[in-house]
Amino acid sequence: MIRGILLCGGMSSRFGSDKLLARHSGELGHPIGAQSARHLIAGAGNALAIIPAGAGELRDSLAQAGCEILESPATTGGLGASLAAAVAASADADGWIVALGDMPFIRIATIAMVRSRLEEGALIAAPVLIGTGQRGHPVGFSRALREDLSRVGGDEGARAVVALHRGGIVLIEVDDPGIVKDIDTPADLRERR
Repeated sequence: MIRGILLCGGMSSRFGSDKLLARHSGELGHPIGAQSARHLIAGAGNALAIIPAGAGELRDSLAQAGCEILESPATTGGLGASLAAAVAASADADGWIVALGDMPFIRIATIAMVRSRLEEGALIAAPVLIGTGQRGHPVGFSRALREDLSRVGGDEGARAVVALHRGGIVLIEVDDPGIVKDIDTPADLRERR
């Protein structure tokens, strides 16, 4: 099984409160994190959300969206440490689709395409925005990269793994601006996608 991983351990320092519990002023009826979870579950078939220890309200919101939850102190070590902990907790997976909790606008079809490329044998699969060539999220990783992913740390996430294996990346052209739009400030919530 390819495992969806939702990284939800950020500090939301620029937002001023837990942004994953905030709601979009327009089309999102769910908290940002829960909406990201719903899309990941629909596109990947499942989701394991990694959250800070003791984040009860976030845990409840993500669980109601259908996520399995991993509470971990690793979240204090940044995206990379969170990812390594989530990979370790799902080490028997055939691959991973790594999504960010603050990116609720990624289309389900985009996530499903990433999953499909992994199922077809891609080492790494990533969407690219048509017209700009900008690479975005989520990024899919083959089981062959489990050891590399288990060693990542800091706030770079899996960037070093992608750089090390850049020749094995399958790029998927999509007309989905959600792959590059995250929520960092309250003003981002007021923007239309």
